[in-house]
Amino acid sequence: MTKIRRRPAETERFYREVLSTLKQGRVPFMVGGAYALAHYTGVERETQDLDLFLERRQLTAALDCLSEIPCHRELTFPHWLAKARRGHDVVDLIFNSGNGVAAVDSSWFRHAASGTVLGVRVDISPVEEMIWSKAFIMERRRFDGADVLHLLRARLGRLSWARLLARFDRNWPVLFAHLVLFGFVYPHEGRRIPAEVMKELVARLERQRREPLVEDGLCRGTLLSRAHYLVDVEQWGLADVRLGPETNMTQEDIERWTAADGRH
Repeated sequence: MTKIRRRPAETERFYREVLSTLKQGRVPFMVGGAYALAHYTGVERETQDLDLFLERRQLTAALDCLSEIPCHRELTFPHWLAKARRGHDVVDLIFNSGNGVAAVDSSWFRHAASGTVLGVRVDISPVEEMIWSKAFIMERRRFDGADVLHLLRARLGRLSWARLLARFDRNWPVLFAHLVLFGFVYPHEGRRIPAEVMKELVARLERQRREPLVEDGLCRGTLLSRAHYLVDVEQWGLADVRLGPETNMTQEDIERWTAADGRH
């Protein structure tokens, strides 16, 4: 059973209602966030909300389903997040990542784990997708690097490295950076990362250094933080990678997400 530090009974009741209602409505979803982290690593901590992951095409069905219970429903950010609220209690319905690169698709469900959260049997977000989505979170007020390293340490022997590399795709340097940091934080365990994975990433780095620049004038930092790299795109004239095909974010999405910095 997935445990988490106790929340007020009223909060747990709301979470349980949401889980049960979505299950009864046959809306496919997975539990992520602190509950999933506890499931994989045993790390327990206070959580401000319940994170549920689902495909974008299931969002309308999920929000309609939740109309059966007392709560306020809203599409908070059209490119990645909706919420269900009751008082101060919040359930996040997540179908992408804030930077637009980690869209939930059917593969998440094929590789999901199973667990019990608040007495309800549920799917748990796959560890590879958790690492993928958390690896980019390097915000002014939030950095998920420790979560990434704890997930790696707990699941190194059972990770699908091929799928993890495929998820990061052209953003593989972000994964590489976390793997290097893993060896720094856990010097006695760095060798548990498969040698072929590190050799492949080092080879990619060498090829990248030899190849002609094809992204001159582009800033990819906005995939890591919506705040730290605003100077690059607003004052220094670099192009925001989020406006390219990699994320499918619109200028309106970016402006809305940036304006909410520190309030989500």
